[in-house]
Amino acid sequence: MKKKVLSVLLAAAMMASLAACAAAPAAAPAPAAPAGDSGEAAVAEAPAEEAGELVDGKFAETRTITVEIYDRGNDGGSDPENNDYTRWIQQQMLEKHNVEVKYQKVPRWTEVDDINNLLAAGTAPDVCVTYSYPTVQTYADMGGVIDLAPYLETYKDELPNLWNWLGETNLYWDRDPSTGNVWAVEAKLANMNRVVTFIRQDWLDALGLEAPTTKDEFYQVICAFRDNAEQLLGADADKMVPYSVSFDVGWRAATLIESFLDPAMSDKEYYVNGFDDRKLTQNGTKEAVRLLNQWYNEGLMWNDFAIYSSGDTTEDDMMKAGYVGAFSHNWDYPFRNGEDSINANLKRLVGEDAKFVAIDPFEDRNGTHTKFLAGPVDRKVFFPSTNDEPLASLLYLDFISEPETIQYLQIGEEGVTHTVTDSGAISIQAATGDAIQNSGMNIDYTITCNGLHLMSDELTVKSLAYTYAGIEPELVEQADAIAKTDSRIGVNVQTGNIEAEAGIGDVLSSKRDQIYDQAVSAPVDKFDETWDNGISDYLASGGQAIMDERAAAWEATYGDTDMLP
Repeated sequence: MKKKVLSVLLAAAMMASLAACAAAPAAAPAPAAPAGDSGEAAVAEAPAEEAGELVDGKFAETRTITVEIYDRGNDGGSDPENNDYTRWIQQQMLEKHNVEVKYQKVPRWTEVDDINNLLAAGTAPDVCVTYSYPTVQTYADMGGVIDLAPYLETYKDELPNLWNWLGETNLYWDRDPSTGNVWAVEAKLANMNRVVTFIRQDWLDALGLEAPTTKDEFYQVICAFRDNAEQLLGADADKMVPYSVSFDVGWRAATLIESFLDPAMSDKEYYVNGFDDRKLTQNGTKEAVRLLNQWYNEGLMWNDFAIYSSGDTTEDDMMKAGYVGAFSHNWDYPFRNGEDSINANLKRLVGEDAKFVAIDPFEDRNGTHTKFLAGPVDRKVFFPSTNDEPLASLLYLDFISEPETIQYLQIGEEGVTHTVTDSGAISIQAATGDAIQNSGMNIDYTITCNGLHLMSDELTVKSLAYTYAGIEPELVEQADAIAKTDSRIGVNVQTGNIEAEAGIGDVLSSKRDQIYDQAVSAPVDKFDETWDNGISDYLASGGQAIMDERAAAWEATYGDTDMLP
């Protein structure tokens, strides 16, 4: 009955919120009316169970929980709900805690829409995962998310691994400073590497070119790729793509964009303009996109980049086939997926020398390569109010955060998914069948950890370069070093809930992508008009209200201070 009543309330509130968005696109919509005061709900939902129900960490009677798992739709992958890793977790959770674990698939590339639908219907898993905190906040405002603060404190002694791994930093990263509510805990980035640019080393060699180290050198190289397409691709010269980014320009071209930002930007400026993590409204972004627009109009970029959205494999297929000269992406992207990695396909299809290598060509105004990182946070883990087993769910997070669990899920069984080198490093090897990891280092199961985290720091450092099956370790080491160069780690700004952000994240994200895509592909003489009109619409649709409220919240919390310790 609880789930049925809540789903009706949430659906009604969601419809009201969507109606407000449709009726008044020129202003930020008001937050949806909550199903009940969130503060009162948090008190009412305070831990009713006693830790004394546990004997040696186990429930006397079996409890059952459902856990969200991403379905990446990998060709030849394992069933995300039923494989070697899910069965191992399920067995361990029964033995340790007498908790039965079931998995519920959510498509990775539409996860925000899908988790929205599940929450509105009251059928969301007990343990939910999302990259979108505004989604969590929206449903928290509706009374649809459990406040984890009292549970984390009450059961702290029962959750040593969770507390040791995430600590107060990640557990309380999103805590509201005025109410103390914790609607989600932040997974920890064990490796904070983000975006790197890659280039075809064999093409550089074929043309007698050095790896570019500046924007101008990069431009000259991709011009050379374009102008020598017949030499490099022969009969496939018309398929040449000198430089590729996808529709998600703000993410993929991140290091280029950030090279146009002020490396000494204040924390306040970064926060006020930073609702959009793709840097859309940061000072300097327009000029970065102007450069991309120039390259696009000179035939240096993938002409059709804007028409292929999340989950589409067209771009990857072009890279694997050998048609792409350079691209910017996640720091380890060409090394992922074992035998189906981009570099492995290049080697098979093009030749032994064909490979992408990491470069760092986008200098900032200081001649350095500042990379703006959000902080040691990753996915947001939360419990919907339909969760009737919060303690069992927390015990799941504790088990998932245990060092031995993280290591096993990341490297699997020796001889099946990894070997041990003479130096003691873990070397990942391609797996088959139910041992296949559908995500790098199994991050879809290690939901509180993203990045290699083995039993010791020494083993982790030693093994990182060997964790990509079939990839030369030195390529990984080079990409890792570049990703860590001149990084600026963001501070945790805790100003409380920004009401203007509620229910508007998806709308603004869609507008953001359209602005980037249309501005990059506009005729050169239409660039300013296209960009300025898009930004005006973005600001009028809620962006400006968010920035104004963020500025006021900063000043109310931190006063005249522009930088935080």
